[in-house]
Amino acid sequence: MRKIRQGDDVVVVTGKDKGRRGTVLRVVEDGARVVVEGVNMVKKHQKPNPMIGRTGGIIEMEKPVDISNVMLFNPASEKGDRVGFKTLEDGRKVRYFKSNGEVVDA
Repeated sequence: MRKIRQGDDVVVVTGKDKGRRGTVLRVVEDGARVVVEGVNMVKKHQKPNPMIGRTGGIIEMEKPVDISNVMLFNPASEKGDRVGFKTLEDGRKVRYFKSNGEVVDA
């Protein structure tokens, strides 16, 4: 079980995009990096490839950010928050915010 998953709302805590919020689009295979919507935008020079219908030019795309540079967004405090795990009475393992103890995945 991971602390940050696809679809989570996160805040960037360090780097050139510090303070920006976005949704996690995907977790990269190794689990150490995440792609966040609208964060770490780069320009890529792309060659045209008519075989697959791709046009050439300069495109903007998101690149992965290290997972240690983002925190899960807590709507109660309007800030990034640390996440922990706990087991509920019914045996489910859930994530919770460390600051207020509120469960993330209800």
